[in-house]
Amino acid sequence: MPRHSVLVAIVLSLVLPASLEAEAAECPYPKPVMLAGLNWESGMFTTEVLRVLLEKGYGCKTDVLPGNTLTMENALRQNDIQVIAEQWAGRSELWRKAEAAGEVFAVGEPVKGATEGWWVPEYLVKGDGAPAAGLRSVSDLPHFKALFKDPESPGKGRFYNCPTGWTCEGVNSQKLKAYGLEDSYVNFRTGTGPALDAAISSAIRQQQPILFYYWSPTPLMGRYKLVQLEEPPFDQKAWETLIDPSNPKPVGTRSLPAKISIGVSRDLREKAPALVQAFSKVEIPLPLFNGILARMSEEHTDAGPVADAFFREHREIWSAWVPADVAQRVDASLK
Repeated sequence: MPRHSVLVAIVLSLVLPASLEAEAAECPYPKPVMLAGLNWESGMFTTEVLRVLLEKGYGCKTDVLPGNTLTMENALRQNDIQVIAEQWAGRSELWRKAEAAGEVFAVGEPVKGATEGWWVPEYLVKGDGAPAAGLRSVSDLPHFKALFKDPESPGKGRFYNCPTGWTCEGVNSQKLKAYGLEDSYVNFRTGTGPALDAAISSAIRQQQPILFYYWSPTPLMGRYKLVQLEEPPFDQKAWETLIDPSNPKPVGTRSLPAKISIGVSRDLREKAPALVQAFSKVEIPLPLFNGILARMSEEHTDAGPVADAFFREHREIWSAWVPADVAQRVDASLK
């Protein structure tokens, strides 16, 4: 090879990797991307999945800001954060108003088939000698308040609501009013999601009565046999009275049909459409999702390593979300 060709080859070998490195570090968003620090398994896992995409695929810096759902929705509206990885869109009045004003946006559907409602263990309502054999609907609950006796208010039953500050906590509190249950049930809130899980799991292991709100995708829903209590069919006008905590006369209805999206701020949507486009394609099959969450729970594994394992083991899923060059950068980061 002529000497000048050798020199050209050497120069290219030095310059090209540097240029590729510079390209990898060119995040479409002009500052670090802040994500909501969600504190339940599915939210934590999806948050870490998005962080891998942002950091390894798009060269972005990221950080998380912890807080309850209402605080995070307000932070998204103000662009104090740019992403909520698991947004149950339409669940709160704050979100609805911010979305109508074009301040926040619901993107994609990371997991389909989500459900929520009020549940009891199957052994309470099915089988010989079931202590609540007649319990089918929320309207039946006053007759069973003694079965679900609250230890601190023995004259009432106990309903396990979401932790304070979660959007579902406000909705369930309005439902208790709408169903006329405030006189017969204590509206009990655990401090955290894990504390709610612990209360449910403990009661079920001991075959004790328990009435609680819950949702999927979650490891708990796949671990136990549960029965969802019937509620009136979904009605939009009634739903609006449930998501408004100041409404003095809420009307009962099943919750809004569940759709989980990724919440993004207006600023991110305007300045980084490539990121929003990728988020719109994120989807993890529900059986796989539930299996991942079960593994997290059973092995007490942090969401970060589980997300890394997802990228190593399921390229056929996540590579469809992003352009080929982004996928190649993620691949390189996993080696």
